[in-house]
Amino acid sequence: MTRRTVRIAMNGVTGRMGYRQHLVRSILAIREQGGLDLGDGDVLWPEPVLVGRRAHALQALAEQHGLTEWSTDLDAVLADESIDIYFDSQVTSARVEAIKKAIAAGKHVYTEKPTATDVEGALELARLARDAGIKHGVVQDKIFLPGLLKLKRLIDGGFFGEILSVRGEFGYWVFEGDWQEAQRPSWNYRAEDGGGIAVDMFPHWDYVLHELFGKVTTVSAHVQTHIPQRWDEQGKPYAATADDAAYGIFQLACGAVAQINSSWAVRVNRDELVEFQVDGTHGSAVAGLRNCRVQHRSATPKPVWNPDLPVTESFRDQWQEVPDNTEFDNGFKAQWELFLRHVVLDEPYTWDLMAGARGVQLAELGLRSAAEGRRFDVPELSL
Repeated sequence: MTRRTVRIAMNGVTGRMGYRQHLVRSILAIREQGGLDLGDGDVLWPEPVLVGRRAHALQALAEQHGLTEWSTDLDAVLADESIDIYFDSQVTSARVEAIKKAIAAGKHVYTEKPTATDVEGALELARLARDAGIKHGVVQDKIFLPGLLKLKRLIDGGFFGEILSVRGEFGYWVFEGDWQEAQRPSWNYRAEDGGGIAVDMFPHWDYVLHELFGKVTTVSAHVQTHIPQRWDEQGKPYAATADDAAYGIFQLACGAVAQINSSWAVRVNRDELVEFQVDGTHGSAVAGLRNCRVQHRSATPKPVWNPDLPVTESFRDQWQEVPDNTEFDNGFKAQWELFLRHVVLDEPYTWDLMAGARGVQLAELGLRSAAEGRRFDVPELSL
């Protein structure tokens, strides 16, 4: 067996997402399974180098997980020729300059989204990466979730017939921070720091819709700040200047219409924190993070609207659960493995910085739509 080591500078791992999903459940999980099997007796071994601004936090993480390398000096890490990949899960406002440095240093780039605060910045990163000849990828984790993988299986199998509509509900109540601690960092609610749910979630909806149903051709949106004041990590009140809810309508190239509500000011009355209902001429499905239920046209009941009589049947019980039929790995880890194989073996990989720019574009157009009260076409991006 030959072990091939890939050294990864991981910037932003002291944050919730960077730590839990990318370091622990992806890179360290790959190490715990003995590395990534590349075939022909080769195994890829990821070696993380933790990068951030707080030395004590980095040192604590390294010691907790038996790692030896960490640094608060990004420039020095990028100057290290042994570093193969730069990964970024920082706050959005710090991401562009760090990725530019990584590209200039000749490192392959893998990053969280949004990749930039505006579409021009996102396109610039894609151009720089193309011109540098590096490999690059953007985290698009939701399409690797079990529920959406089951949904894709249904689409590929022709279950729906003609797809008519997609309705998505995402969100949960994020506490204001005064009487209960908020579950999200305070910068999420400050527009000047790159916060806002449209900027955060529209890039997700772009790749989910694009990968499952096809290109988004138009967008119409309304955004709102439902909770105008919140309390930060130090317990101090601050003005919430970013939107905490976004309501979008997306026309798709296939002719279907998608409606997706995103909110950090909604209490959950769903089976999962995100659910998508897809309705087609031959059947319908409701997919969440892990589960997916279907109702075929042959088993569709015939309800009759009668407000004078109580409901005598459970509509939820009329749906059938889609079986797993396979073992599903952590979605973040699954995409990490694909990107690592792309870097080492040059295997095909489509979720790149250009795909990231498309998500930023949708968020930007959504915010313009909300500000101007107009529907906008979504033009094809090019470098």
